[in-house]
Amino acid sequence: MVVQQGMNGEARQARRYHWLSEGLQSFVDDPHTAIDGPTQGNIINLADRRAAASRRVQVEMLADLGPDRIVAEVGRLEGKPVTPPETDEPFLPHLVMPAHHDVRPSDVMLRRLHGTLAAAAERGPADFSSLLLVPGVGARTVKSLAMVAEVIHGAPHRFADPARFSMAHGGKDGHPFPVPLKVYDETISVLKSAVAKARLGSDEELGAIKRLDDQARRLEVTATGPSLDEFMQDERRLSPQYGGRTVWDRAEPSRKSKKA
Repeated sequence: MVVQQGMNGEARQARRYHWLSEGLQSFVDDPHTAIDGPTQGNIINLADRRAAASRRVQVEMLADLGPDRIVAEVGRLEGKPVTPPETDEPFLPHLVMPAHHDVRPSDVMLRRLHGTLAAAAERGPADFSSLLLVPGVGARTVKSLAMVAEVIHGAPHRFADPARFSMAHGGKDGHPFPVPLKVYDETISVLKSAVAKARLGSDEELGAIKRLDDQARRLEVTATGPSLDEFMQDERRLSPQYGGRTVWDRAEPSRKSKKA
């Protein structure tokens, strides 16, 4: 026997429900043989076996749109505009991009960037030892993989500063730095290999990418690192080494590099 009690807010009266659970097979598919009581209008009975499709679609909507979007849409249909809560990204999972092209410190949560860099340094040697044998490319590729890992495994609220992900492979116009083609190609190669092996039953590489994301989240609380400007300057300096390129031409070595 299950006894539930609720409150009718408009009538200011309590209401009680009694369930007799003899022969119960499911709490969501016809858990009761009948609903008995004074008629009070149409009943929405989502526990009816015929409502299975409705229950499934509701779960899918919640996963795809997020609660904020659903509440806002219901408010729009009822003519009651809903003010979204003040969060990193109110209408999840959509992104709000800044109204400027260059990447500025205000566009990036440094603690997350530092956590990603620290995770790459800690997990890289352990999980990508063969990759790190490639001179001048492996360690940088692991940094990109750590940022890609968050895109794969991150929740929408983690994307409140989407400009941060441009730090993985730069931009074709040179902002925040030229695209490091060697790193870009190797990142794609690692991901393709991980997916292909996972289809064959080996998820070792996918697991390593997931561990990068997990480690980054743990370390972002305490990790420290360069300022955004220092990070971008370093990437521009090393760009020729990584095959850096823009839509105009290959990145030219800096004067200091030529002297060296």
